[in-house]
Amino acid sequence: MNKKKIINDPVYGFITIPTDLVFDLIEHPYFQRLRYIKQVGMTHLVYPGALHTRFHHALGAMHLMQLAVKTLCDKGQVITPQEEESVVIAILLHDIGHGPFSHALEEHIVKGIHHEDISTLLMSKLNVVFNGRLSMAIEIFNDTYPKRFLHQLVSSQLDMDRMDYLNRDSFYTGVSEGVISSERIIKMLNVVDDSIVVEEKGIYSIEKFLVARRLMYWQVYLHKTVTSGEQMLGKILQRARELSLKGRQLFSTPALNHFLQSTITKEEFVSNDLHIETFTCLDDADIMAAVKVWTRCDDTVLALLCENFIQRKLYHVDITNYLPDVTQVENLRHKAMKKYGVCYDDAKYFVFTDMISNNAYQVGNANIKILMKGGAIKDITTASDNANLEALAKTVEKYIFCYTKDLI
Repeated sequence: MNKKKIINDPVYGFITIPTDLVFDLIEHPYFQRLRYIKQVGMTHLVYPGALHTRFHHALGAMHLMQLAVKTLCDKGQVITPQEEESVVIAILLHDIGHGPFSHALEEHIVKGIHHEDISTLLMSKLNVVFNGRLSMAIEIFNDTYPKRFLHQLVSSQLDMDRMDYLNRDSFYTGVSEGVISSERIIKMLNVVDDSIVVEEKGIYSIEKFLVARRLMYWQVYLHKTVTSGEQMLGKILQRARELSLKGRQLFSTPALNHFLQSTITKEEFVSNDLHIETFTCLDDADIMAAVKVWTRCDDTVLALLCENFIQRKLYHVDITNYLPDVTQVENLRHKAMKKYGVCYDDAKYFVFTDMISNNAYQVGNANIKILMKGGAIKDITTASDNANLEALAKTVEKYIFCYTKDLI
């Protein structure tokens, strides 16, 4: 069988599958599951075209990784064929541990465990299936391989993951502010002292990359309507679990039911294969099927939340730099008690506060290094003459105040 397939990608054109092993990994059910998980959660509620999946993104990141490895080899960096295949596999599988709707429900399925942890678990299981051929890829992914610059291509502040999702999410949302010059950035990459650097002539492309990342967070990922949709879906899962743990039988697929009926710790999840295997059966369809049926649930809170979600009657969201007024929160919560006939504790599903944060660049955390013409290495914030980059290095935290619109 010819496994050297070509995929027609709307962002980059033709993408090639480089080796038989990479082809077999793409064919595996763990990876095929990513076809049914949206890349950007609830973003399609604002940008209707944003229906692309983690499957798209993983293939795109794999393509960029192949370009990066070729660039570094052309500049004299020694990367063996096995290392090339391994770093391609590491980026291909970097998101294999995502749950339904990507980040939107990350803390609502299994608390305390992030998708990177689950990706590591699934890569280890795949390594057994493929007779140890993923060992080097796992070392690169976990940053335990001697050539540490390979890990930086997979996970850093200038990795193939970020470069693909900015371009891809911009393409599917139609938000042009996120478009970056990924091919030019890759052409400017080099390695100094086992660390990825960007040649000085690529500095303006990096500035654009950081600004694009900040704009995409406020305009797309943290858009107040996207935030509203993700908060509502989270509250739905929270209520469903609350009812299930009290013994209420709710409609759900077997995989979803497994996680609703028990509170699984990170330690239990890691040590019990049943939890991991059941997780690999979960995707967006499990959640949406349940939400549609729960609109007819006899629990007022769950039914109303699901009905609102399906009909896109989302929370009103105020995003502010200061704590919401406690009196206003309390007044609306008491109003929700009367309007929906619920107790004070249940009113928190209709009126609540939370926080969001935006951090485009973190100084000191795998810095983006610029290789100056004289050979000196500088952080992007000091190498650039763009004063705005220092502002981008600060974490911006904002408060959100959410409540159902029919309360006002």
